[in-house]
Amino acid sequence: MTDAPYVPPKVWTWNKENGGQFANINRPIAGPTHDKELPVGKHPLQLYSLATPNGVKVTVMLEELLALGHKGAEYDAWLIRIGNGDQFGSGFVDINPNSKIPALMDRSGPEPIRVFESGSILFYLAEKFGAFLPKDIKIRTEAMSWLFWQMGSAPYLGGGFGHFYAYAPTKIEYAIDRFAMETKRQLDVLDRRLADNEYLAGSEYTIADIAVWPWYGALAKGLVYGAGEFLSVQDYKNVQRWTDQIAQRPAVKRGRMVNRVSGDPASQLHERHDASDFETKTQDKLAPAT
Repeated sequence: MTDAPYVPPKVWTWNKENGGQFANINRPIAGPTHDKELPVGKHPLQLYSLATPNGVKVTVMLEELLALGHKGAEYDAWLIRIGNGDQFGSGFVDINPNSKIPALMDRSGPEPIRVFESGSILFYLAEKFGAFLPKDIKIRTEAMSWLFWQMGSAPYLGGGFGHFYAYAPTKIEYAIDRFAMETKRQLDVLDRRLADNEYLAGSEYTIADIAVWPWYGALAKGLVYGAGEFLSVQDYKNVQRWTDQIAQRPAVKRGRMVNRVSGDPASQLHERHDASDFETKTQDKLAPAT
């Protein structure tokens, strides 16, 4: 016997948890749940984040800027454990009222500047340091178009496909089919663009690639949602080429390690306060011997 179909009430009320992996942090109101000040390190830029795709965008950007010699891009990366609700602390909400990672404070000037939303942070850093955002208006606009493409598209991948395929408490065929179709369409959009272009804006590596790669590069390699085979990601040859090319960049290798709390302990740098931390403070070096 099947359950009766759900009929939405006239007025929705929050009277039970929605289930799924992230039920304990989902709620229909904003604002802090507890008082907690954020730590402040010694560098001009203070990042509060976690190595989700959105978090990786910013740590890759910062490592790329440092690789170019921009000493002002030195940063402290503090770990925000979203599963524990750290993003609802009062200090974090002061920086990002939307309670989402990543959040950045720039303390290099007379007054601290808060920056939230990953796309805004990438644009802010690109403007501040004059890097990874072309000055030519045509190429610059192309880069910005693909940056905003990622902002509009990734929710269908993560909150849509990823949620219903991997995290929802029950498998719903309609929802999985709906978002699998959209995810494959997005991969095809990328694949067609990259057929004739080395990078998304053309021949130049930009913040568009830095924004898109953590989401769609991970998907192309079957690293998220356990869905590589399901989505036939190997068929998108141009996305595969682009993904592999970016993954080989030394700054990308470093950036994806920062604030990571899963996977190989050697790939996890929970907090980053100095460049030397990559050599001395990864979890394989800090974890007690067993």
